[in-house]
Amino acid sequence: MLKHTPPESICVIRLSAIGDTCHALAVVRSIQDSWPETRLTWIIGKTEAALLGDIPGIEFIIFDKSRGQQARRELRRKLADRRFDAALCMHASMRVNLINLIVRSPVRIGYDFARARDFQWLFTNHRIPATRGQHVLDAMMEFARTIGVPPQKLRWDIPLTESQRDFAEGFRVAGKPLVVISPCSSQRFRNFRNWSAENYAAAANHAVRKYDCQVLLTGGNSATEREYGRAISKMCERGVHDLVGQTSLKQLLALLAESDLVLCPDSGPAHMATAVGTPVVGLYATSNPERTGPYLSRELTVNVYPEACRQFLGKEVAELRWGQRVRDPGAMGLIRLAQVTSMIDRALARSE
Repeated sequence: MLKHTPPESICVIRLSAIGDTCHALAVVRSIQDSWPETRLTWIIGKTEAALLGDIPGIEFIIFDKSRGQQARRELRRKLADRRFDAALCMHASMRVNLINLIVRSPVRIGYDFARARDFQWLFTNHRIPATRGQHVLDAMMEFARTIGVPPQKLRWDIPLTESQRDFAEGFRVAGKPLVVISPCSSQRFRNFRNWSAENYAAAANHAVRKYDCQVLLTGGNSATEREYGRAISKMCERGVHDLVGQTSLKQLLALLAESDLVLCPDSGPAHMATAVGTPVVGLYATSNPERTGPYLSRELTVNVYPEACRQFLGKEVAELRWGQRVRDPGAMGLIRLAQVTSMIDRALARSE
């Protein structure tokens, strides 16, 4: 703990991604709840600001990484006359490390040596405690603990407008559970997190047959996601609406809030759903759900990560670096349909 009295100002540095900024919001809310008079500034990515940027009581400064050096120059100008009592450097990457140097503060808190990627420890002067085996949200919450914020009940409270809620409510059919399937994760290099379209369609058909569900397919506007939406819709029997590429982040959040269950891989929607209190059946093979799973729905997670580690890395989870990925396109194929339908049953049966 660095301080026993509330600081006047704090700068939070967490640019991306959607899931991680949702975790960071829980940290910011705990600061607000403990120290309502503390001024909060958050340096955030452009995409993520579309989801979180209208939260009252936080000054958001958007850093558009696509603009490269120009974005850094603009940030330097904006912060030229600013000084913060503490900076919470919750994003460890070389691009963000350079931002840490722009933020003027006597206290720049970063990750411990094991988690300070890209030499983050060179750009900070304090570190959170070294703890192995933490969920990402718990690790981020250590930043609040380090400046003296006591434990608080988790909350997110992301604003939604009446029109956004009306949009989501329009897909609700009286007496029918509403299930959102967000089949794809982000399209990054060797990021093999997508289950097959055939399996998603079979899971949707199970939900429709057994529970008479309304099923919504959601996702971004990439070619892969659009093709997933078309393929799943074609193989589904009834009650499925393909909204892939047709929603804003706020509309997606409203849909997740309105739904009774979300089915998705390790992706932003899993954590958005968590933020609005909706149960998540998470599909995990290439990443460890104990580290990155939906925080409030880990009992619903289909976890074949240990099996994937044995098959593709030849090691047990305990032998690996915490958070190590399984980068093999065959890993998600280890998830069996029966495991997923069993979790759907567990989630929907308890909501009846």
